[in-house]
Amino acid sequence: MTPRRPWFAPYRLRILLRAAFLLLALATLGLAVSVLQQEKQLSYTSYQASFRKTGEQISATLRHPAGQLALLNPPSLGAAAPGLRPLLLPFPALDFDDQQKVQQAVAMSGCMRQFGPSASLCAAIGNNPWAGGFIYVAGSVDLARLVSHRSGDEVLNQSHRVRIKVSLRGRTYQWIAPFEEEARQPAGPYAPLRGRLTGFNADDEGRKHTRPVKDFRGWMWQNAQCNEPTAGANPDTCPRNAFFSVRLPVSVLQEDLFGDDSTRRVWPPADLDQIRVSVVLLAPGEGAVVLDSDQTSAASGFSLADLAPMLLPGETLRIDKAGATGAVTTPALIKLAGASGTEDASQHVLTALIRRLPVDTYDTPLAATHRIATPLGSYDVVLAGDVRSVSQSLGVVASRMAWFVGAMLLALMLAWLVIEIGIISRIKELIDRADSVARTVKERGDASQPDLSDLRGEDELGVLATCLHDLLRRVREDVEREAIRAEQERDMWHAVGHEIMSPLQSLMALHGTDGGDDNPSVRYVVRMQQAIRVLYGRASPSEAFQSTVLQVTEVDLTAFLRNVAANAPCAGITDVVFHGAPQAVLVRADEYSLEDVVTHVLVNAQRYRLPGTSIDITLDASETSAGVTIANRGPTIASDVIGTIFEYGVSDQEEAGAHGNRGQGLFVARTYMAKMGGTIVAKNLDDGVAFVLTLQRGAA
Repeated sequence: MTPRRPWFAPYRLRILLRAAFLLLALATLGLAVSVLQQEKQLSYTSYQASFRKTGEQISATLRHPAGQLALLNPPSLGAAAPGLRPLLLPFPALDFDDQQKVQQAVAMSGCMRQFGPSASLCAAIGNNPWAGGFIYVAGSVDLARLVSHRSGDEVLNQSHRVRIKVSLRGRTYQWIAPFEEEARQPAGPYAPLRGRLTGFNADDEGRKHTRPVKDFRGWMWQNAQCNEPTAGANPDTCPRNAFFSVRLPVSVLQEDLFGDDSTRRVWPPADLDQIRVSVVLLAPGEGAVVLDSDQTSAASGFSLADLAPMLLPGETLRIDKAGATGAVTTPALIKLAGASGTEDASQHVLTALIRRLPVDTYDTPLAATHRIATPLGSYDVVLAGDVRSVSQSLGVVASRMAWFVGAMLLALMLAWLVIEIGIISRIKELIDRADSVARTVKERGDASQPDLSDLRGEDELGVLATCLHDLLRRVREDVEREAIRAEQERDMWHAVGHEIMSPLQSLMALHGTDGGDDNPSVRYVVRMQQAIRVLYGRASPSEAFQSTVLQVTEVDLTAFLRNVAANAPCAGITDVVFHGAPQAVLVRADEYSLEDVVTHVLVNAQRYRLPGTSIDITLDASETSAGVTIANRGPTIASDVIGTIFEYGVSDQEEAGAHGNRGQGLFVARTYMAKMGGTIVAKNLDDGVAFVLTLQRGAA
């Protein structure tokens, strides 16, 4: 007695598979949530470290002289005066007499502004009000060897000089300072130069007995080496870097500091950003401007706004001026915020879900305060963080992860559907279909062509059946193509007959069959024999022609063409006229092959010429080559096919093969001409077509 199976036995496989796929889906979702929670904790810890590092970087940047320069010269709320304006230095004053100290001070503070590719300028004042109310100007530019002004010479434009103008509070101060080389200088054409910049009032330029300005001080130094040293460079014209430092006495600023007026202004001047400085460096001569600060735009230096790229989205930076007791006494110098990123709707939903994931100390506000001390007071730098940027950044990661999680869930669902519908429920059907195919093959006894039409479909078995069906169809098509190829091969032998019939027809049109070497019939018999040797036993006519070996000798082209023109009527081509000189023109050619070439071209000319017109053969010779032009009047060749008429099988005749026109005549002509070292081309004339044959000249 057969044991009774449990009722759920047919469904055990389905229940097991469904439970496995459900657990896989839940595990995928749980893994995604766990990864996001860990990523949130790691991101928050990383953000705290990055926040502290950002605060330290900003503090270190502002403690540097360049940062203190930005603090002491905050961006103006109003429109600043155009051009070069003096900046408040983090130093009491500039030691303008010492080149190294001036260069180090302006370089460290970032006061230098680039003007063009090789010039830089700095206009500044010291932070100590008792330094005398001076404006300092330092600059660097590439110049040829400096030309010095001779002491006592009233003409100033014969040397390098600096013209400086300062405009403030409705007043204008102008100086012209020529370079005066010191008496004691190192010898040699590439020796460094050092000299003073003696200041004169610009209004006194050109006047006699002009006296220098008392408090104007300036120096100029030039390096010894050329910027781009080359062999044989002229030491007087090669560019060398020159650095100058000037102290400008501005009386209105000195009056503010040392005048009797009880309402003395504070230092630095409140209208510092409205002071305009213009610097023009002139070469010897009239109008030879080397550098003009008003005409050349200056590159911007470091400012407090450049701190914004350091901030992450949601972070804010506030810089305040602190009072003597530490309390903030003035409005904020600047407020900066990190760039806010865009968030689409899907990221917003994911961000809201991420914020619900528990993380330690996530809700604690992040803030850091740093105090920066400067010579003119202290500044408080307050950096505030925003942990929402962590959620937003994780939202981007989660949105990318959502695609992978969704793809995994979709793959699980598709796999379940494939197994449920495409495998389990179709196993029995596939077995029946396989048995049906086996029975069909066995009953018909034809294993090569079984009936697989009922197995064609979209599944794996259907694809296999379709491939087998296509394979059998291709086999039948190959058989049909083989039959067509055999027919084409028979046509090829018709082409061989065409090549043999051409000399036979000419032979029959000549003077009979009498013997003798001078009988033209003998020539055509020889041509027939040659054609037979060429064509029989070859794979195709084109290969036969290309593998032919010609007997190239010296041929009298004049006599040859005259003979062709005379015998053309025998081949059914009338009105062939030869134009050429009476003297002999020897060329290197195979006479029989050359006759085939000319015959093929004449046959084409006969086919297309207008009734009643002649075919003209013209011979032109040079020292190295001879050209034969065969022209006829009639229709021209289309421009899109003129380059293909020499290819095998190209013909414009309908059913050309049935009439013997297989498009091989011009192919034969080009092949033979190439083997004889010549060329053949076709060109359209105004009233017809011309074929030009070119052959090499033989020995004189």
